[in-house]
Amino acid sequence: MLRPPPLSVYIHLPWCVHKCPYCDFNSHEKNQATFQIDKKNYLNAIIKQINLADTDGRKIHSIFFGGGTPSLFDPDEINQILIAIKKKYSLNPSCEVTLEANPGTIDLPYFGGYQQIGINRLSLGIQSFNNKHLKELGRIHSADDAYIVAERANQIFHRVNLDLMFALPDQTLNDLENDIETALKLSPQHISYYHLTIEPNTLFHRFPPKLPDDDLSAEFQEHIFKKLSMHHYEHYETSAHTKEGGACLHNLNYWQFGDYLGFGAGAHSKITKNDEIKRLSCYKNPQQYISQANNENFYIEQKTITQNDSIFEFMLNALRLNEGFQINLFESRTGVNFNNIAPEVNEALERGLIILTDDIIKPTNLGQNYLNDLLQIFLRE
Repeated sequence: MLRPPPLSVYIHLPWCVHKCPYCDFNSHEKNQATFQIDKKNYLNAIIKQINLADTDGRKIHSIFFGGGTPSLFDPDEINQILIAIKKKYSLNPSCEVTLEANPGTIDLPYFGGYQQIGINRLSLGIQSFNNKHLKELGRIHSADDAYIVAERANQIFHRVNLDLMFALPDQTLNDLENDIETALKLSPQHISYYHLTIEPNTLFHRFPPKLPDDDLSAEFQEHIFKKLSMHHYEHYETSAHTKEGGACLHNLNYWQFGDYLGFGAGAHSKITKNDEIKRLSCYKNPQQYISQANNENFYIEQKTITQNDSIFEFMLNALRLNEGFQINLFESRTGVNFNNIAPEVNEALERGLIILTDDIIKPTNLGQNYLNDLLQIFLRE
């Protein structure tokens, strides 16, 4: 029997000043001449979608404004969405509300405004504190901009995340060390450290830069883990490091196969209801999303996922967590008896990719390093 898990809300704000060459997200460079009109129409469409969504009275545990560049929207515009959510749904008293911000777009006075309307966690897309690497990544901010904005964010928000990247074009270990040292000087509660990968349909895919080889990338990663651990950051997920009590609740809900409502162009929803799990995908192009919203039609695709899909998707998320997951969580979130996956679990155990202790499954160091190989075991035909 499926029990509805915690429910989160994701809001997608798809515009950027400039499309970064590594980015494969649903983001679009803003048209300066029409942006104010586009924003107004887009906000109206999102609010309409919020008002028409059905959650059976379930409480919202977290809200995340992602993009794109949400900080292109001022506090009043973000507040319009929050007001609509609060009118429609009940929020958990400890609801985490995150907003992504780009240091190259933020007006520092906005920080106070965001905090006043209920944003209690800020995620800054820093990527690097090295001007050469920022230029190669197509970022519109400088290293000084990044530091000033992060410093100010720490003064306003108790919970701040810095997004950083490693294995950058021509990056050296000394470059990496300088980035880490600068981040540690700021002492944010949370650091997300991502390996730069070349994704299809990006400029970097068409014109690949020279990146560190696998051995050097692995050395970089090991150095990051050790350095952050020395400064009391727990490495709790593939790319996430936190001080005590600072894990991202919104992302934890994804990784633990929770439910979520996605509002906005290209946003996805996962909803558990009537003993089945449904996935819904919004129209991806912002103008098409706005146009379809006028007809109260937001979704380009809706489907019920199969038992085999739910097994793989659960593992795809939960095995990112270094501490793993409880067996009863797997059963309650997928509706599948644990014995059903005994052959796959035994294979993963034999290959040394997981540990099974009492009622917990967790990836070994080998499993973390070869996560794709581990996940393939649970991919059924």
